[in-house]
Amino acid sequence: VHGRVIRKVKGGLMVDIGMEAFLPGSQVDNKRIKNLDDYLGQQFDFKILKINIERKNVVVSRRELLEEERISKKAELLKTITEGDMRHGTVKNITDFGVFLDLDGIDGLLHITDMTWKRIKHPSEMVELGQELEVMILNVDKEKGRVALGLKQKESNPWEEIEAKYPPGTRITGKIVNLLPYGAFIEIEPGIEGLIHISEMSWVKNVTDPAEIVTKGEEVEAIVLSVQKDEGKISLGLKQTEHNPWDEVEEKYPVGAQVETEVRNLTNYGAFVGLEPGIDGLIHISDLSWIKKVSHPSEMLKKGEKVEAIVLSVDKDSKKITLGIKQLTEDPWETIEKTMPVDTTVEGTVTKITAFGAFVKLENGIEGLIHANELSDKSFGNVGDIVTVDELVKAIVIKIDPEHKKIALSMKKLVVGENQIDLDDITVTPEATEASSDEETS
Repeated sequence: VHGRVIRKVKGGLMVDIGMEAFLPGSQVDNKRIKNLDDYLGQQFDFKILKINIERKNVVVSRRELLEEERISKKAELLKTITEGDMRHGTVKNITDFGVFLDLDGIDGLLHITDMTWKRIKHPSEMVELGQELEVMILNVDKEKGRVALGLKQKESNPWEEIEAKYPPGTRITGKIVNLLPYGAFIEIEPGIEGLIHISEMSWVKNVTDPAEIVTKGEEVEAIVLSVQKDEGKISLGLKQTEHNPWDEVEEKYPVGAQVETEVRNLTNYGAFVGLEPGIDGLIHISDLSWIKKVSHPSEMLKKGEKVEAIVLSVDKDSKKITLGIKQLTEDPWETIEKTMPVDTTVEGTVTKITAFGAFVKLENGIEGLIHANELSDKSFGNVGDIVTVDELVKAIVIKIDPEHKKIALSMKKLVVGENQIDLDDITVTPEATEASSDEETS
């Protein structure tokens, strides 16, 4: 029946179809209604749902007619629609994953990945409810009545010529559009973004956060490192736009060169020192001293201190330089057997007392051990009964082990030797012998 909406009542509208009929709010339309007042005075076709003659009550529906019409149109459209067709549609719903369009009889989904070649976070960045769009039919599932739509497919794919346009080594300019823990995305052109990984941001700085180097929205220059067309990826480098100080490091710091460095950091295994901005080296704890047993670098160095060192090795590819302080002087252990042979009398200071003996620092800095058995020719209870820390003592070298950097000393042998020398100095005369005999007779 045909009728005209005449007034609004509780729960719906009243319609004049020759007599008054009730149009429930749920039956007014097949889309969301913002305001029922918009329908007042308008004429439509209606389907009678219910008639109560006794109460003279008639219930009508416009929605059912619209649904029947939509189903008919949908069936007709599914027969004629094909992939690649261009169609006009109206945005009826926006979700996080895409947009639903009314194609005049059938709904289609425009997925967010098919809206544009460039990166967007939400479909609302491009469209709004009620907006009319021309889209391409990407896929039609006639059994399920589903249609997939595309908007970006109307334009040429900017990635098609990407390898020819941006070969490795190309210098590009773009805007930082996104920062992530592992790097920064830069928009080279609409629809084309590349990644600057944090490892490609600086030659000299250990970057842990891209925000240390770049900011969102900043215009930067970068070098194309690689292009993966099929995966839609471009790798870029920021540090490659600058000179790499490691390129000349082998020439500037050859092995054996003596250099001045500054202690930047101390660790359990060594000290990191700076040679120049961006070029650091490591002095391993084992290369601090020939003779001292260093348990931590802080025993010999402090942060900020200027120290001389010898370059031991350079690895340009791994960006590693090792240096040594002890190499500034000769290794005393290499000449120990000549400078301090066995049976040499030496003098030194007691540095440490243990249950098994005493350690003595000699004049050349080497530390030797006087074992408890070699402390005295007399009996004693503890090592501390014979020597004390910081006491200056004399001893004889009794054993040298250059390979294991050990030297054994003896105070007992020195004392015994001196006593023997005293005995050797005594001269027995005939008069003394006769006197001795007379004393025995008497």
